[in-house]
Amino acid sequence: MAYLYDLPNATSGMDAILIQTMAVSPALTPMLLLFVFFTVTLGGIVRQTIRTGSADYPLWAVIGSMSMFLIAMIMSITAGLIRLDWLVIVIVITIFSAVWLFLTRRGGEI
Repeated sequence: MAYLYDLPNATSGMDAILIQTMAVSPALTPMLLLFVFFTVTLGGIVRQTIRTGSADYPLWAVIGSMSMFLIAMIMSITAGLIRLDWLVIVIVITIFSAVWLFLTRRGGEI
């Protein structure tokens, strides 16, 4: 009897299951990273707006991009979880958001 799909091989650990999942669905990695970025960024902006009445968009963009960068670095430990081009895109987003933060601040605020 033929199966509809192959079950992931769980004998070698959780990382093998994640690598097989990423191989089947290559869009899962960038969607996960975008989810982390937008959840942290928009969540921080909304909470700061509720609390103080205004939000610091460049600061929350840096915090969101740094959290996305840390997830991408953890994913880069095991080969096959994240492609190199997505890692480069994450690093570029992190650098641009940091430049945005530092260019919108006066000297005494940094």
